[in-house]
Amino acid sequence: MYLDKAKKEEIFGQYSHNGNAADTGSAESQIALFSYRIKHLTEHLKKNHKDHNTARSLTILVGKRRALLDYLYDRDITRYRAIVKALGLRR
Repeated sequence: MYLDKAKKEEIFGQYSHNGNAADTGSAESQIALFSYRIKHLTEHLKKNHKDHNTARSLTILVGKRRALLDYLYDRDITRYRAIVKALGLRR
């Protein structure tokens, strides 16, 4: 499996708001996890372009990440800018 417990803890530890790996609910942690999954699904779709279920899942996941980014933009612009820069997202 591409996303095991150790990988999730690594992502949460690296990108969480307060640097704690147990902080799985912060917007930054969720955005980082979604970005990792989006990257994986994008690579999968490059090889399997007829996989419509995965394409739909990818679209839904991008929408969820966009919603969290919009939330963070409205609440705290500095945290938004930090996570966009750390993940290398285009906006």
